[in-house]
Amino acid sequence: MNSTDIPKFPGRSPEPFSKALAKNLLVFLLGVSITCINSSFIHVFSKHQIFYLNPRYILFIHLVLNDMIHVMLTVILFIISYTLYKISFSICCVMVLITLFATENTPLNVACMAIECYVAICLPLRHSRICTIKKTLMLIGLIWVTSMSVVLPDLFVTLATQPLDFFHSRFACNRQTAFPNLVLTKKRDIIHSMFLVIIWFTIFYTYFRILFTARAASKDSKKARNTIILHGFQVLLCMATYVRPQLVDTLRRWFLLNYVEILFAFYVIVHILPRCISPMVYGIRDETFRKYLKKNLLCNYSSTKSIR
Repeated sequence: MNSTDIPKFPGRSPEPFSKALAKNLLVFLLGVSITCINSSFIHVFSKHQIFYLNPRYILFIHLVLNDMIHVMLTVILFIISYTLYKISFSICCVMVLITLFATENTPLNVACMAIECYVAICLPLRHSRICTIKKTLMLIGLIWVTSMSVVLPDLFVTLATQPLDFFHSRFACNRQTAFPNLVLTKKRDIIHSMFLVIIWFTIFYTYFRILFTARAASKDSKKARNTIILHGFQVLLCMATYVRPQLVDTLRRWFLLNYVEILFAFYVIVHILPRCISPMVYGIRDETFRKYLKKNLLCNYSSTKSIR
């Protein structure tokens, strides 16, 4: 697997200027839209105590923050690939590391949210004892420690094995060029395979336990099952980065002349689309969050109208 967990952009390709401009505008507008939507959720979360004293919403807002970081940095890298094309190692390294942390965090966070949903439906009497604020914050810390333990060895191995000139060079920025050691590729293969098994087992286990434990007529159980399905779809898209080379190589053999378009489509579907799902799963679909979001929007509209 010679992939990156950051999208590999086409860079300066023989594309017409109009097509390149359209792609950059589309990516920029999608990034700004997702960032604005997620910012409104963060604002609502911070203004109401009911949210930051609930483990479910704490995990949700952590996912939203990860989505914002991921989208902003990948959009910047996308635009750089068409404009500056090459940047220095230090700048690239910082951007790649932060993006990788957010990328690794997302499926782990979604799996934790699925477990919380399972505990709420299947173990309701023990939910308040199992899912406390302190344990939730510790879990978020564990997510970050896990992601950092996966990503940081790439930096350490690169610092130890690459010549000094490499760190003063400029290149197209992605994980493969920033951390080129082949041993790291094998390491990522093994870790990503483990993640695939563990996270998908968690998603399937929580879904079927909710399916068979909760009563079929229960409104909450039906909503929980639908939530787990959306979690599964989100994880499926996010974890497509783990099998990127096989997918892209297969598509490249089928559509050799459109490889640049394949890279662009893969970026939008795998790196942008999953970040649109988070607001829908625990934002718009959640009655409590939706109620406070409407209040916030109405207050902002009223204040704007009164100023005018």
